[in-house]
Amino acid sequence: MQFKNPELLYALFLLLIPIIIHLFQLRKFQKIPFTNVAFLKEATLQTRKSSQIKKWLILLTRLLLISALVFAFAQPFVSKTKAFKTKKETVIYLDNSFSMQAKGNQGELLKRAIQDIITNIPEDENISLITNSSVFKNTTIKAIKNELLQLPYSANSLTTDAALLKTKTFFSDQNGIVKDLIFISDFQENESDFSIYNDSLLNHYFVKLKPVNTNNISLESVAISNKTATNIELKVTIKNNGNPIENLPVSLFNNNNLIAKTSVSGNKKMSTTFSIPTNDIINGKITIDDANLQFDNILYFNINSTSKVNVLSVNATEDSFLKRIYTNEEFNYISTTENQLNYNLIESQNLIILNELDNISSTLLAALKQFTQQNGTLIIIPSKDSNKASYNQFLLNYQSSFDNLVPVEKRITTINYSHPLYNNGVFEKQVKNFQYPKVNSYFSTNSNTSSSILSFEDGKPFLFQNKNTFIFTASLKRDNSSFKNSPLIVPTLYNIGKYSYKVPELYYTIGKNNTYDVNTKLQQDNILSLNYNDINIIPEQRYYNNKVAIKTSELPSIANTYSINNKTETIKKVSYNYDRNESNLNYKNLSNLSNIVVDDSIQDVFETIKSDTKVNALWKWFVIFALTLLIIEMLILKYFK
Repeated sequence: MQFKNPELLYALFLLLIPIIIHLFQLRKFQKIPFTNVAFLKEATLQTRKSSQIKKWLILLTRLLLISALVFAFAQPFVSKTKAFKTKKETVIYLDNSFSMQAKGNQGELLKRAIQDIITNIPEDENISLITNSSVFKNTTIKAIKNELLQLPYSANSLTTDAALLKTKTFFSDQNGIVKDLIFISDFQENESDFSIYNDSLLNHYFVKLKPVNTNNISLESVAISNKTATNIELKVTIKNNGNPIENLPVSLFNNNNLIAKTSVSGNKKMSTTFSIPTNDIINGKITIDDANLQFDNILYFNINSTSKVNVLSVNATEDSFLKRIYTNEEFNYISTTENQLNYNLIESQNLIILNELDNISSTLLAALKQFTQQNGTLIIIPSKDSNKASYNQFLLNYQSSFDNLVPVEKRITTINYSHPLYNNGVFEKQVKNFQYPKVNSYFSTNSNTSSSILSFEDGKPFLFQNKNTFIFTASLKRDNSSFKNSPLIVPTLYNIGKYSYKVPELYYTIGKNNTYDVNTKLQQDNILSLNYNDINIIPEQRYYNNKVAIKTSELPSIANTYSINNKTETIKKVSYNYDRNESNLNYKNLSNLSNIVVDDSIQDVFETIKSDTKVNALWKWFVIFALTLLIIEMLILKYFK
């Protein structure tokens, strides 16, 4: 039993007053003469005995009465161990990811959770509430009620571990405080494993919300599967997470105009194709009609007018193999010799190739240095007679250098499959045995900051990358290398060309690190923006001589096709879609977790918290006890003879 006003217990010293009064009465007995002495003695003995019992009863009732009144004013109560703490902190994590669109017994999981939070938390109670997209720190339900009711779904989902770490930072470092962490989510299976560490100062309450239906159909991807001079074939992949489906309509729109429609049937993964004209600009979206999760029923994409990559080759030998790779359909290829080079062309290029120059002039070195600093891509193919000093003067910028020419035959046997040049579907599988190209001589190199792309059998590099420069260590002339006849040459050089100018893809995924280039020239202090209706976003960007490199991640946060604007001028379009990880309606089993309280009802969790901290006030019982003692004393005084 605890006391709200324990200092009032000092009033128990008042119990001494009735004790003193009853033990030291000031009244003296008076002698009265009487004839029959024997009878008088008997009567006196009987009266004194009765009087003593009555006095002790009155003393007892008065002591109990005073004690009951003192206890009542001290306001005693009983509770569980932590209820008497002076302060309480509550932090709530509310998962507002797209999987919370699933419907439970009382509607969408997120909307029902918000209603339960508003209903079960007193309006003036101080709390902190965190979602995937918002933070409400040290506030009340009354202050954030409207914002909660309008809380949108977030494309940026947190893993359970990340959410736990984030929520725990909102607790204070004070000791002697009741700390309650309420974690509200559906706990999807695609999350990483997590564990809860025992913390005597923190109570974990997990509310696992369950949908009534775990079937869901989602648009997974769209890609160009084939391209001809007249048509582009789009392959649409659809994932079914539930019962087999029959005759699901799939529609293709350009802007808001329906241009094609088909249907699919089956189980698990399905696909269908659409054919569109090659030269058309498409601001497209693909839609399906599924009653479960809504966010994955639309997939946006766009096809802009073709942006060609500018390639300049400075040659000291024939370049027919380069012309066959950098064709007019995708590249603006310019071929020249160093003597005839127009240096004004350099700043407008995306890729420059030094094709077996014996010597690099100081003028060209200065121009190339500035070009690479402006994010231009460079390929260096040395000749057997290269002037190492002139090459190394440039390579020193990359902490690399050519050493001696080694006249030894070597096979090119190792491919770095994880390199960006090859990890985009160039190889269906890693090839262990193929017709290895070879060289008759090569330059040994010295570089500690390079990434090897192709290597010889002894591990030394044949082609390596340092920043935005790709360096061959051997001449590619037919009398020195068979690399020109190898199947590797086309994907290698072609992908370097594509790497030099990142043309926007069909679409990007919100929440991932996305990069692409926009071929434009900006005036001083001008910037590019992403626009859709009233949404205007200024992304991270960097301007170079002839392009702007744009990076996006968390923004934009709404899926759609956005225009890339320079002030009011629209340069091109780019599409963003939500991550499809939230489409998987499989959930974790939390029964094996310890140190937490798991429930499927927000209301039950808050009732548990209230019962854990409930205070049962006892002062009323002591008042009733005091009144009862007062009545008993009155009855003793009146009826006890």
